[in-house]
Amino acid sequence: MDTKDGFLVINKDKGCTSHDCVKQIRKLLNTKKVGHTGTLDPEVTGTLPIAIGSATRFIQYLPQGKTYVGQIKLGIRTKTDDIYGEIINQKVWPKISDEKLDQYLNKFRGIIKQIPPTVSSVHVNGERAYKKSFRNENFELAPREVKIEELVLIKWDQIKGIIEIKIKCSAGTYIRAIARDLGKVLNSEGCLLQLKRISACGFDEQNSIKISDMEKEKNKKTASNFIIPTISALNHISTFVLNKEEINYWQTGRSIKVDINWFNESNAFDYKKPIKVIDKRKNLLGIGFLNKEHTNINPKLVLNAK
Repeated sequence: MDTKDGFLVINKDKGCTSHDCVKQIRKLLNTKKVGHTGTLDPEVTGTLPIAIGSATRFIQYLPQGKTYVGQIKLGIRTKTDDIYGEIINQKVWPKISDEKLDQYLNKFRGIIKQIPPTVSSVHVNGERAYKKSFRNENFELAPREVKIEELVLIKWDQIKGIIEIKIKCSAGTYIRAIARDLGKVLNSEGCLLQLKRISACGFDEQNSIKISDMEKEKNKKTASNFIIPTISALNHISTFVLNKEEINYWQTGRSIKVDINWFNESNAFDYKKPIKVIDKRKNLLGIGFLNKEHTNINPKLVLNAK
């Protein structure tokens, strides 16, 4: 069947890898051009946006923020920094108030530096860290700067040592690392007990669907009805409309002259950010960037290039 280009928001089950989801969607939609917008650990559930067709070319232009709801278990340190790893240390946790715990959480709000878990997809000398970790190799990972836009304490169970949080963060943030480091800050240990991603790359859990539900559909053609058009995923960036003559220029890779005053009148325009280019019927034509002189839009991604 013909498959529409766009994004499919999967509600991923526990135990399924992101690559498994991609393979299942390829089979279900009978199309090869499928990719995910960022790996979700097998034991993490929730929102996993999948790009279909030409939408795979627009992944880098999606919003990069992600939001999670999860639980941290204090008193335990594991090799993987989550509850599924080998336990390497145990320690009592402090019996403190919600208010005091929230003060400790301030250390993880804003722009912070964190060392990724050794069992992660970070590259070390050209190889994924988790492969080295599984071979019990000794190596160090450099701290990385991430942004925690929001960190809310939902519940604190002092008896069980379980902290429930909601966290909105930048791409590349490891919640497992926050669990580990929070344990240290509290003079204890910590690991991630469970985690669910409720939004990613501008897509929310409310718009997601389980692959199993798609497979149950009697008419497989209805599966494509769940695909969100690519242009709908780019509402966060500025728009420029081309006329018929300009479209021909654009599709042959040529720059398009612009009136910078038109952009100056638009809200919150950033000259360094990408611009989505469309025709008068609101069909997506590609992505461009302003030149240094702000006189032209240079093509960066061109659909239906000639």
